[in-house]
Amino acid sequence: MHVLVTGATGGIGRGICEVLGRRESGLTLSVASSQSGEKLEALLQTLRGLGVQAHGVTGDVTQPEQARRIVQQAIEAGGDLDALVCVAGASGPGKLADLPVEQWDLTFNLNARSVFLMAQAAYESLKRTRGSVTAIASMSGLHPHPGYGAYSPAKAALIMLCRQMAQEWGPEGIRANTVCPGMIRTPLTESVYQDADTTARREALVPMGRIGRPEDIGHAVHYLIGQGASYVNGQNLVVDGGVADHMLTMIPGRPGKPPVKD
Repeated sequence: MHVLVTGATGGIGRGICEVLGRRESGLTLSVASSQSGEKLEALLQTLRGLGVQAHGVTGDVTQPEQARRIVQQAIEAGGDLDALVCVAGASGPGKLADLPVEQWDLTFNLNARSVFLMAQAAYESLKRTRGSVTAIASMSGLHPHPGYGAYSPAKAALIMLCRQMAQEWGPEGIRANTVCPGMIRTPLTESVYQDADTTARREALVPMGRIGRPEDIGHAVHYLIGQGASYVNGQNLVVDGGVADHMLTMIPGRPGKPPVKD
């Protein structure tokens, strides 16, 4: 199996690559990053230590020419793609009333446009292998995240993009799905979890009682790109420990909650 992963050097991207490397025998993995450097080299060394045929490719996934080049370099290194896993993305605070249009565009470019461009570039290769596209969305794409500007709209657009892709490309044998992570502890979010009280309060919101790990998302991706999910198409897999459905338990007066007092 040959898999191309974008955003591979980030916390979730690296977790996905390492899970695939441990669980998928005979794996060829092309890992894409916006730039070369120590993080990319360290990931490649780790994957090769797991027995993976790992190749690094670099470029800006929001630009059509570079997206095509990333895919072409991956194919030249490892043959046709069996799966494209799009992790690259970004979020940032900002209220809609004063959000700069440049930030709106950047958020949509990184989270939705990049997946469109990468999938379009990989289309012919995936058609030959009857492969799959899996994109990492967010529970913010299912529920508004006030104060995060364009992030929720962009992730919602990403989920719909993959649903439409599933309909248009399904007849070609290409499946497209998304994964919505909940709260995941990564190097990017580590500063939040340095505060023990914040960590405890977050854990208390999760029915499973813990914060997610990058490998939790990796296992979900491994399932979606594998033969066990060969009839799963156009779906969104929420991997959040149950927190997104936890809202009703916080309403006063519900079973197990004290009643509202005047």
